[in-house]
Amino acid sequence: MSAAENRAQYGRYDEQRDPRQDRPLAGLFADLARETANLARSEIALAKAELTDKATEAAGGVAFIAIGGLVAFAGFLVLLAAAVLGLSNVISPWLSALIVGVVVLAVGGILAYVGKNRLKPDNLRPRRTMHTLDEDKRWARSQLAR
Repeated sequence: MSAAENRAQYGRYDEQRDPRQDRPLAGLFADLARETANLARSEIALAKAELTDKATEAAGGVAFIAIGGLVAFAGFLVLLAAAVLGLSNVISPWLSALIVGVVVLAVGGILAYVGKNRLKPDNLRPRRTMHTLDEDKRWARSQLAR
């Protein structure tokens, strides 16, 4: 093989090499630090977005509990009116007030139950952020194992 052929062969080999392989170790550590900082910023942004979403969901649950409490209180007032009517007039008007009061209490109880379920800790956990942090941890461990 001639010298020109050798240069041509090695020249092609050099062109195919990854330029990152020729970088000093300090440059690679600088890239690692920069990419780690970018990853941390991205994870923080994701956590902020997800926690904002969960806080909005929690506010909805609190609103359901408050509305449920107000509706149940209104039902309690109707039941009191039914008791008053029942004691004063032992006729059918009190029975209708009693039925309305029971229905209003049931609706209030359902609304409060829905609101309570929305506030369970499992519903408020930032799942996507936890998942991506687990993936990042696995990736970092695999990089360190090399």
